[in-house]
Amino acid sequence: MDHITFLVAVVIVTALAFDFTNGFHDTANAMATSIATGALRPRTAVLISGVLNVVGAFLSTEVAKTISGGIVDDTLVTPGMIFAGLVGAILWNLATWLLGLPSSSSHALFGGLIGAVWVGAGEHGVHFDKVVEKVLLPAVASPLIAGVAALIATYLAYRITARARQKTVTKGFRLGQIASASLVSLAHGTNDAQKTMGVITLTLISAGALGHDAGPPLWVIASAGLAIGLGTYLGGWRIIRTMGKGLTDIQSPQGFAAEAASTTVILTSAHLGFALSTTQVCSGGILGAGLGRRLAEVRWGTAGRMVVAWLVTLPAAALVGGLSASVVTHGGNFGIVVIALLALAVATFIVVMSRRNPVHASNVNETHEVSVRGTAPAGVGTAA
Repeated sequence: MDHITFLVAVVIVTALAFDFTNGFHDTANAMATSIATGALRPRTAVLISGVLNVVGAFLSTEVAKTISGGIVDDTLVTPGMIFAGLVGAILWNLATWLLGLPSSSSHALFGGLIGAVWVGAGEHGVHFDKVVEKVLLPAVASPLIAGVAALIATYLAYRITARARQKTVTKGFRLGQIASASLVSLAHGTNDAQKTMGVITLTLISAGALGHDAGPPLWVIASAGLAIGLGTYLGGWRIIRTMGKGLTDIQSPQGFAAEAASTTVILTSAHLGFALSTTQVCSGGILGAGLGRRLAEVRWGTAGRMVVAWLVTLPAAALVGGLSASVVTHGGNFGIVVIALLALAVATFIVVMSRRNPVHASNVNETHEVSVRGTAPAGVGTAA
């Protein structure tokens, strides 16, 4: 425990804070379509998702090892750099949550770390070949694979049930969605909780508390799982609205197809150690499901805004992480305090802005647009 200095403790707490934002930012990945089709009540959906996120965190550590010893050189990384990278990731998560954009929490984390390590240790501190192999290539391939799989599954689902009673088909697929959405939640916990495990493990390695190439200890796995599970339970209602209602009008066969395709892609990649974006996979699955139903409306304007957010997430988080690392590197403990206070001020501003037009469990299915302007109706409380 001598290696757990105040700075290391601050980094661990910040990593768990990122994990928490990852949870409510990405709740939509698992439950948006089930909530949109009425397969699950909103509060029930986020409770199931939160519990299964915690369970999923214990299933694998391959992605955690990719982060702790893959994309950056752990011999050159310091806890201060990791702190700076986490700040970039958290602020990007909060900004895109405010706008209701399903951007990638994973790429925000990778971007923040890459920018911070690049500034703090030089470009040789980043393993760009691993970034391409483990991050960029999966980012391009995974939503396409999930989209094509969901498109084919949706087409087949409607063809097979074309002569069946509509009420029976809807009821059957809604029951199926409970299972498929639960599997997405399990997969999300397996994939995304590991990223925070990897960051904390990297911090412990950089502080000398763990040996190089060490895996995450049990307490790291448990704390990361609980943090993402709690964030998921609070419900990222703004992004749930966008993914459930903003991309296409989802019916229960489409929801089942999208969730089944997404689960397959996420669990396969987690087993192989690819740190992909569950947001991109699930969004690709929803778009594919929309294209797979005849006469379904796909809102390409919303899809376009999402793609722009995907493209700028990694560099934007890297920029904030790099700037934060510059202050931390030159300012020492004072620099860390300055960055922490600035980040807290920006986060507070974002939360205050979100209350001007809140989205919550009661109104999440009312419209497909998310706004940050205007005033909240009387009696409406805060929302995630």
